[in-house]
Amino acid sequence: MISIIARDFTDEDSRHCNVREPEKQLQLFDIRLRKTELHSFGWKQDSSESQSALINQSWSPDGLYITSGSVDPVIHVFDISELALYIFPSSNYHRMLKQVLESCKTPSNSKCVLQAHAQVFKLGYGTYPSLLVSMVAAYRRCNLSYFARRLLLWFLSLSPGVSNTNIIIESLMKTGEYGLAKKVLRRASDQNVITWNLMIGGYVRNVQYEEALKTLKNMLSFSDIKPNKFSFASALAACARLGDLHHAKWVHSLMIDAGIELNTILSSALVDVYAKCGDIETSREVFYSVKWNDVSIWNAMITGFATHGLATEAIRVFSEMEAEHVSPDSITFLGILTACSHCGLLEEGKEFFGLMSQRFSIQPKLEHYGAMVDLLGRAGQVKEAYDLIESMPIEPDVVIWRSLLSSARTYKNPELGEIAIQNLSKAKSGDYVLLSNIYSSTKKWENAQKVRELMTKEGIRKAKGKSWVEFGGVIHRFKAGDTSHIDTKAIYKVLEGLIQKAKSEGFVSDTDLVLMDVSEEEKEENLNYHSEKLALAYVILKSSPGSEIRIQKNIRMCSDCHNWIKAVSKLLNRVIIMRDRIRFHRFEDGLCSCKDYW
Repeated sequence: MISIIARDFTDEDSRHCNVREPEKQLQLFDIRLRKTELHSFGWKQDSSESQSALINQSWSPDGLYITSGSVDPVIHVFDISELALYIFPSSNYHRMLKQVLESCKTPSNSKCVLQAHAQVFKLGYGTYPSLLVSMVAAYRRCNLSYFARRLLLWFLSLSPGVSNTNIIIESLMKTGEYGLAKKVLRRASDQNVITWNLMIGGYVRNVQYEEALKTLKNMLSFSDIKPNKFSFASALAACARLGDLHHAKWVHSLMIDAGIELNTILSSALVDVYAKCGDIETSREVFYSVKWNDVSIWNAMITGFATHGLATEAIRVFSEMEAEHVSPDSITFLGILTACSHCGLLEEGKEFFGLMSQRFSIQPKLEHYGAMVDLLGRAGQVKEAYDLIESMPIEPDVVIWRSLLSSARTYKNPELGEIAIQNLSKAKSGDYVLLSNIYSSTKKWENAQKVRELMTKEGIRKAKGKSWVEFGGVIHRFKAGDTSHIDTKAIYKVLEGLIQKAKSEGFVSDTDLVLMDVSEEEKEENLNYHSEKLALAYVILKSSPGSEIRIQKNIRMCSDCHNWIKAVSKLLNRVIIMRDRIRFHRFEDGLCSCKDYW
C-alpha cells in the first residue's frame, strides 16, 4: 500500500491513509518527504494552510520556539503529518529532522530551516553534533551565515569537549564547510592529533591542498601534539595533487625524523607522490626499498611509469610482480594499458587487454575499455576505436566518447566527431571546442562557427588553461595572457626574449592550432602567452642557470607549446619537466621523453 501511495497517490491521499504501526508510519513519512523533494519545492498548498513562523532570538532550547505551522512544502509535511512527535523512537525522529534540513537548499527555504531549528531544540536534540552541522549547512545554503556562526559558537561554549569538536570538524568538512571548520579549530580549547588529522584530510577532500600543508606546519608548532601516519598520508596526497616536489621531500623528511615506520599505505603514497611530482627515479628507489609486497605498491609504481611514458619499465615491473606471486588487480591492468596508450604500444596493449579475462579472470570495466579506445585512437585507428565502443557489453560513458572525440580531432574525422558529440548527453565546453576544431582543421569555417554560436547560446565557456610552479615554498599560478602576477613586467620581458631567440634558431609557431579564420600574425600572437609559457618564464627569471624546472598544467599541453619548450630546453641547456592532464614530459637538449607521442 505504501508503495502505491509513493507512486500514484497525492499527498492528501497519503495523509488520510490509516497506518498504525510506528515503523510503517515512519516509512510513510519518508515517502511524503521524498515526494515533496522530487517536486523541487513546487508542491501547491491551499492559501488557508499558509502560516507563519516566529523564531525567538534566544539560542537555548527553552528560548527558541515556533508559534505555528509552516510555509514550505517539506516542513509543511513535517508539521501537519499525523506522525506525532511521541510515536517514534528519538533516533528515528532525529533522522527525519536531518532529512528536512538537508532538503532546504536555497534562500527560499529559509523559513523551513528556522522551523526545523525550532523543532530540534523543542525535542531536545540541540546538542547532537551531526544535527547541528546539518543546521549550519542549511543556514549557509540559505544565506543565513550569521545564524550558522551563532549556532557553532553556542555549541562550542556549551560542549567544549574534544570529541564534540572532532565530530563538528569532520561533519563540516564532509559538507564542504572547510572555512567554518577552520574557525572551530581556532576556538576549540581541547584538541588532539585526531582534530588536526581531520583538518588536514578534510582540506585534501575539499581540494584545498595548500591549506592542508599549511595545517601540517601549524600542527608542528604544538609540543604536545605530534603528527602520525594518518597526518603524513594526507599531506603526501596533497603534495601529489599539487605536484609539489619541494613539499613532498619536506613531508618525507618529517616522517624519517619522527621515526615513522612505513606501512602499505605510506609506502604506496611515497611511490605515488614522487612519481606525480616528476621525480620518477626517487619513486623507483622508494619502491625497491620497501619490504611490503602489497598490490597497491606495485600499482603505484606501474602507474607512475605509465604517466612518465615509460611503458617498457611498467611492463617489466608487471613481470616482476608475477615472479613475486603478487596477483594483479583491475588497477594494475589500467596502469599497463595507460602505459601502452601513451607510448603507442598497440599490440602489447591488445595482448594485456586479453590477458585480463583469459588468464586472470578480471572482467574489463569501463575504464579499461576507455584505455583501449584511447590506445586505438592515438594510434590512428579511429574507426577501430568506434567499433570497439559499439561492441562493448556495457554502456560507454562520457569519458569514452570524449576520447573518441579527441582522436577524431587529431585525425580530422568530423563524421565520428559528430557521433561522439551526439552521444555526450551533457557535453562540456571542451567537447564543443574539439568539434569546432575538427571543422576548423578541415577548413569548414561555417560549421565551426555554428558550434561556437551554439556554445554562446547555451552559455558554455571554454575551460581556461592554468599552469603553476613551486618556487621558494610558494605555489605561483598563471593563466593564458595573465597580468595579475606581481612580477608581470619582468615575466613578459623574459618571455619575449625567449620567443625571439627561439625564432632566430628556426622555431616556427604552429598556427594551425589557432583554428580561426584570422591572419597568421594574429594566430601567432594568440599562441605566445599560454599559461605554461608564462610559468616557464617566471622560473627562468627567478631560478639559477642550469637548475631543473618543473611545471604543472591542468589541461593537455598544445603541440605549439610542446615544440617551443623543446626549443627552449636546448637554447638554455636546461631540463624542463612538464606535467599536464595526460602525462609527464621531460624536455632536454631539444627533445622530449614522449617522443612527440602524447
